[in-house]
Amino acid sequence: MAQSAVQPSTAATAPTTAPAKLPVSAIAPWAVFFGILMLVLLYFVGAEQGATSVLSGENVHEWVHDARHLLGFPCH
Repeated sequence: MAQSAVQPSTAATAPTTAPAKLPVSAIAPWAVFFGILMLVLLYFVGAEQGATSVLSGENVHEWVHDARHLLGFPCH
């Protein structure tokens, strides 16, 4: 029971790898896209009712009703 089946590795034999570098120009369009998408989602969850309503009726309000309460937006 004193012998181990796994041999300990040494730091000298382990290969070292560096993370791949991504240029900001490759990330920026996706960051802007998801930022705008999150702002639109925040609008529909937080403000889509009443005077600022883009869509008429109560459908959007009912679809996001629980999310409003979860995020702390008052709605009634």
